[in-house]
Formats: sequence, structure tokens, C-alpha cells
Amino acid sequence: MHRAREHTATQTRERRHRLAHEAARLMVEGGIQDFHQAKRKAAIRLGIHDDASLPRNAEIEQALREHQRLFAGSAQSNALRQRREAAVHALEFLQAFAPRLAGPVLEGTADAHSPVQLHLHDDDPDAVQRFLDEHGIPAEVRSRRLRWDRERVLDAPVWVFSADGVVFELLVLPCHALRQAPLSAVDEKPMRRASLARLRELLQDTAPAPGDTQG
Repeated sequence: MHRAREHTATQTRERRHRLAHEAARLMVEGGIQDFHQAKRKAAIRLGIHDDASLPRNAEIEQALREHQRLFAGSAQSNALRQRREAAVHALEFLQAFAPRLAGPVLEGTADAHSPVQLHLHDDDPDAVQRFLDEHGIPAEVRSRRLRWDRERVLDAPVWVFSADGVVFELLVLPCHALRQAPLSAVDEKPMRRASLARLRELLQDTAPAPGDTQG
């Protein structure tokens, strides 16, 4: 009986591992940004249908890092740096809203499909729209459901636009969110975020050494 349980547990771990890596591959090669969509599509492709075998988002993120390290190489590094540099300009431009960088561009898993995700803070829900309109920036508004904790949720507006081939997602939050970030969909902990000063430090720390090629 004990041996049978061990065998079942081992099979479940192996399926979770396979699904995590297939989901990561789909995210890299198919441009899928949503962890839930990636894991469900991976499960269909591999013919695995039991919920116990579905990997956690954190497992997929780890598999994503491994896949990028093994297969993406300089292309992913260049796309990441391009988006971090674009984020610097956006944080400068949007400084009136106490902006913070979040998501894959901060975490280091961004690729050529990834948007630059920024958190803006203002208690006036229309302030960001007015700002974009004043500067002639056409943007599409969407909505995203976030969790503050296990009980409280928020439906926040997200303004989406493109500039120089990079997609930006401006998530508008109330000012108190500067003190308490929403929970991450990856590990259910408060999202990691970076100010302009922190992003500049990060870019300096990851700057290519003199003589490095960027092809």
C-alpha cells in the first residue's frame, strides 16, 4: 500500500514537471502571457487531465527561467534590456503618478512578446486617462481583477498602448497601494515592484561588459 502511494506520488510529480516545462515552452514560443491559459493548454497537449498534476504558477515561472537560459540566449537578454530601458523612459514620463515597474520585465523573464507593466497611483480614477489624452497618446482601457489579500479584490483599470514596438500596460491603483502592493498571481505574495531609482540600479548592474556583442 505504501509503495503504491509512493508510486502514485512520483507519477504526479513527473506529470507536474512535464506540464510546467510544456507551459513554459508555450509561453516562450507562443507568446502566451497568462499562466493559467498556458498550463491548461499544456495539459490538453500532453493529455493530462487530473488537477493534482497541474503545476503551481511558481513552478511554471521556474521552468520559464530554465527554458530561457537554455534556449533563448541573447535574444531574450536583448528583449529584456530593451523593455527595461523603455520602462525607464515611461517611469520618468509618468512620475506624477508615483509609478512602479512590475511583472516579467522586473522579474527578468520578459521576452519579445512581453508588455512593460507599470503600476500608477492616483485616487482620481480618470486622472490617467486625462493625462494620456493631454499628451495625445491613444490607449485602450481594459480591466484586471487583483487581490489585496485572501478576502479583498479590486477591479482596476489598465490602459494599454504601444510605443516604439513595445506594449505598455498602465495599471491604475489607489494611492494606498503604494504601501501595500496587490498579491502576485505567481506566488500569492505582495508583488515585487521597482521605482525609477531601483530600475536604474538594476540596469547598471546588468549592463553588458565592454566588448560584449549584442547580436
